[in-house]
Amino acid sequence: MKKRWKLNPVDKGLKDTLASKLEVLPITAQLLINRGLVDCDKAFSFLSPDLKDLRDPFLLKDMDRAVERVLRAVKSGERIAVYGDYDVDGTSSAALLYLFFREMGVQAECYIPEREKEGYGLNAEAMKRLKAKGVSLLITVDCGTSNRDEVSFASSIGIDVIVTDHHEVPSEIPPAYALINPKRKDCPFPFKGLAGVGVAFNFVMALRSRLRTEAFFRDAEPNLKRYLDLVAVGTVADMAPLLDENRIFVSWGLKEIANPTRPGLKALRETASYRGALDSDTIAFTLAPRLNAAGRLGTAMTSFRLLTTEDSAEAASLAALLQRENLSRQRLEEEILNDALGMLKVGVADRGIVLFSEDWHPGVIGIVASRIVERFARPAVMVALSGGIGKGSARGIKSFDILEGLKACSAHLERFGGHKAAAGLTVRRDRLDAFRQEFIRHLNSTLTDEDLVPEIVLDAAVSLGEVDMRLVEEAGALAPFGVSNKEPLLCINGARIVQTEVVKGKHLRFSLQHDGCRRTAIGFNLAEMHPMEGNGFSIAFSPYADEWQGVRNPGIRIRDVKAGPQV
Repeated sequence: MKKRWKLNPVDKGLKDTLASKLEVLPITAQLLINRGLVDCDKAFSFLSPDLKDLRDPFLLKDMDRAVERVLRAVKSGERIAVYGDYDVDGTSSAALLYLFFREMGVQAECYIPEREKEGYGLNAEAMKRLKAKGVSLLITVDCGTSNRDEVSFASSIGIDVIVTDHHEVPSEIPPAYALINPKRKDCPFPFKGLAGVGVAFNFVMALRSRLRTEAFFRDAEPNLKRYLDLVAVGTVADMAPLLDENRIFVSWGLKEIANPTRPGLKALRETASYRGALDSDTIAFTLAPRLNAAGRLGTAMTSFRLLTTEDSAEAASLAALLQRENLSRQRLEEEILNDALGMLKVGVADRGIVLFSEDWHPGVIGIVASRIVERFARPAVMVALSGGIGKGSARGIKSFDILEGLKACSAHLERFGGHKAAAGLTVRRDRLDAFRQEFIRHLNSTLTDEDLVPEIVLDAAVSLGEVDMRLVEEAGALAPFGVSNKEPLLCINGARIVQTEVVKGKHLRFSLQHDGCRRTAIGFNLAEMHPMEGNGFSIAFSPYADEWQGVRNPGIRIRDVKAGPQV
C-alpha cells in the first residue's frame, strides 16, 4: 500500500542544546523534541519515569466523596461490589480493586457482565441480583459514565454507586454518589488520558492515603507498587497514550511483570511459551489477546479469576483455558476476515466500509474491523446480526474521528459509544441499510483522497553508520512504546539494496550498503517486496538491540522502502 512519508522538522540550535545538556546524541535529542520534550527537566523526567512524579489522586473530581463513602461502608460493615467491564482494561481494573479490598480485610463482590447476553456497562438485572446479595455500595471500574438510567435504578433500590471511568462524558451525567472521570469538564486532574485501570489505581492511592490517616493498617499497609503489573496490562491493552501517568505506570508495571509474584500473569506467559524481551509489545500481543479471549467468546470472569488467584495450580489451569479460547478466537477471526474480504473482492469505491452478516460473532468483529482498516486505509464498521438487532464495532483512521462519524448518523442507531479511534454501536436490522447509506454519504463528503493515504512520520534522517549500540540504547530509553509514543522511526536516503532473501515465507532479509557501511536488516511481513536490488532506495526503519548468544548488536527493523529520495 502506498504511504506518504513525512519528516519531522529540525531545529538545529534546540537539538544541539538539548543534546549537550542531557549528554545524549543529537539524534536522541531530536527524538525527544519530536515528542514535545524541549525542556531539559521534562525530557530528563521522561527518560527516568519516577513514581514520585504521580499527581495527587484527590485532584480527580469527587475523589474525596468517594473515599469517604467507602470508609463509611468499611466501618459499618456494608457489602461492597465492584462492577467491571469484559475487556482487559475492565478485568484488570476489577482485579485491582478487588485485591486491594481483600488486602484491607474486606471481602467485596465482583460482577462483570457477559458481552453477548448483557452488553457493555451497568444493567438493571445485575443491580437486582447484587441487591439480593445485600450490596449497598457499588463501585464501577471502566464503565458507568453513560449509564444514567441504570445508576438511577440502583439508587431507587438502595444501592449507592461510585463511578470510576475514563470514557467520554455525556452532557447529562448519571446521578451517582460520586463520578470519578478525568474527562469531566469540571475535573481539575491535568492528564485526561488515563485508562480505566489508571483511574482505579488513583482511587486505590487515595483510599490508602485516607486509611493511613485513620490508622487503619495495624500491620504493614498495602504496597501499591505490586499492583502496577495490573495497571500496565490494562493501560497498554486499552491503547491509552503512554505519556504522563501512563508512562510511569507502564514503566514500573513492566518491572513487576519481569519478576512476577502474581501466579496468573506468570502462568499466562508460560502457557504462551513467550521467551522474548519484556516490553509493551509483550502485553499488547501476548498477554492481552489471551485475557481478552475470555470476554470475547465466553465470560471475562475467567480472566478475573486468573488475575486474582493465589494458587499456582489454578492459575495454570485458567491460563490453559485462556490459551484454548484465544486459539478459537484466532480461527474465528480468520473466518470472519476471509468472509469480509470476499464481500470486498470487487474493491472499495467509497471512502468508508460497512459490512454485516448473521454468521459473525460480535466478540470478534472489532479485531477484524481493525484489520480491514489496515488493509483498505479507510474507516470500517462491521455488524453482527442476531434476530432483529445488530451489534457493531467501528474503527477509524488518523484523519477521521469515528465517534463523531457515528454521531452524524445517530438517528439510525439505538445506542453507540467509544472514542476517536474505536466505537461500538447497536442498530436495528430494519435501520441498518439506512445507517450504512448515511454513514458512507457522510464519509464521502468529509474525507478526501489524501486522507486515505497512510502517513509515516519519520523522526530523523541518518546514515547507516550512525546506527550503533549507543543510538540503539538511547532510543530504547524512550520506551515503553505505544500510543502517543511510537517506537522511533528513522530513515536512510540513497541506500543500495545488494539483495533480499525471504525468511519463513513472509519476512524479508535485506543486505544494505550506505555511505561506506554494509549491514543486514529485517523487514517483517515484507516478503511481497522480494526481489529488490539496486541503488537510490530510501529505507524507513526502527533501530533495536539484536541479541544472539548473549552478544548484542545494533539491529535494523525495516518498516517501508521506496525508490528514490523521499525526504
